[in-house]
Amino acid sequence: MILSSPSEAATERRLILTADDFGLHTGVNEAVELAHRDGVLNAASLMVSAPAAADAVQRARRLPQLRVGLHLVLADGQATLPRADIPDLVDANSRFGSNMVRDGFRFFFFPHIRRQLAAEIRAQFQAYAATGLPLDHVNTHKHFHLHPTVLSLILRIGREFGLRAMRLPLEVGAPLLLRPWLALLRRRLRAAGIVHNDYVVGIAGSGKMDEAALLAALHGLPRGIIEIYLHPGVASGAQVAPSMSGYRHADELAALLSPRVRSALDTLAPRRGGFADILLQAS
Repeated sequence: MILSSPSEAATERRLILTADDFGLHTGVNEAVELAHRDGVLNAASLMVSAPAAADAVQRARRLPQLRVGLHLVLADGQATLPRADIPDLVDANSRFGSNMVRDGFRFFFFPHIRRQLAAEIRAQFQAYAATGLPLDHVNTHKHFHLHPTVLSLILRIGREFGLRAMRLPLEVGAPLLLRPWLALLRRRLRAAGIVHNDYVVGIAGSGKMDEAALLAALHGLPRGIIEIYLHPGVASGAQVAPSMSGYRHADELAALLSPRVRSALDTLAPRRGGFADILLQAS
């Protein structure tokens, strides 16, 4: 296996269309299946400990062309390990909180918390491996791998489980505050031999990537390898999760099923697939 770097493909445009939060809700899983079977979706990122993870795995097994990766959850979601094993990371219901700034400081400064974090990351990789699904890629809920401690643990542990590709959450026009972290992430991925996209689309429009927004994004794409990620669902907003009350999951599903979107994709970027199809080339 040889790895193709994004710079080698900079003269053309290649696309990966990914659904995040696979496994969060059966309505999300149904939308992923529909968008892949009847629409333009290439990949999905699995939350291994989410309420509908088992249903997501069953669907993925009957969709052999759907490229599935691990969506590591270290904030605002359910842990894999019991609270007794990671008491400093989760609440009484074994859920991570949403104060990522506070948790980021704790990850960095406290060795005993880093040990718990490493154990949870390992448990999520193990849970993914137990599904038997090929590991197309890895990313994190709310892009927590921008944190250097989280990234270090993912790179170290992920190697044991076949980690080869990760999301670089660099959107065109990214805030200045994030650019040093993004530059560091890019350098560390390259140094580790982990392939990645050049740009991502979906951060600024998270939860509202309807047909019009997706078409507008497509016509403004730079060259290179682009990952567009969405949150499709047959249910929407708070029906999926309380923290997603403003998300328009059904509109994002409609965008992935849109003939206009397919036509635009076929014109602008006929080469599409998962990370394995776009970035990992067989020798």
